[in-house]
Amino acid sequence: MNKDRKTRLINRSRGQQTGIPIGEHIFMKQRPFLYPRLAAVLLTIVVCCFGCENNVKDLPGYGKKAPPPEEGKDLTIYMSEDSKMKGKLTSPYMLRYQADTPAMVFPRTLHVDFYNDSLKTESMMDALYGKYYQSLNKVYLRDSVVVKNILRGDTLYCEDLWWDQRTGDFTTDKKVRIYSKDKITFGTGMIADQNFRYYTIKNMQGSILTSESGLPK
Repeated sequence: MNKDRKTRLINRSRGQQTGIPIGEHIFMKQRPFLYPRLAAVLLTIVVCCFGCENNVKDLPGYGKKAPPPEEGKDLTIYMSEDSKMKGKLTSPYMLRYQADTPAMVFPRTLHVDFYNDSLKTESMMDALYGKYYQSLNKVYLRDSVVVKNILRGDTLYCEDLWWDQRTGDFTTDKKVRIYSKDKITFGTGMIADQNFRYYTIKNMQGSILTSESGLPK
């Protein structure tokens, strides 16, 4: 028997003993090398997840619930600047939140009277909803916002309004309607002072002349 024939018989004998072709024998010998790599990857993922979880738990305030808001009813808040009375805010209900940005929410309407230097009411503001950001010193107003200058008779109607108490300005990017004694002005976007002595409409869309009764001519 020559050497090549002996080799073929030995290979055939090994294949018959295992019942698996020699090609699969080789594959089975290679597979164990994949398991350590897969195990290493899974171990890395577990360590990363565990580390992330620990990092989140180490964050300040993790797991602490925000304190419930303070409630206030039938409120009257006087506003002053440089020891001078500037206005009075009234609201039937208020919620005060102590969070990263403390805020006072007026979900059931609010009304503000603005005083002139003689402490007489020069203008008024009403809204169905308001939110005062204490750290920003700004108030966001929405839903049926109305601002009226009593002395001039001009009245603003808009969807929402920002009131910056530091600058004393009203601003909005929404549609506005301004009723004066002889016309109704329409536009989008506006800036005005909080006493509504002056205003500037960013995008004027037109006006309608009216009679003294307020009806179009």
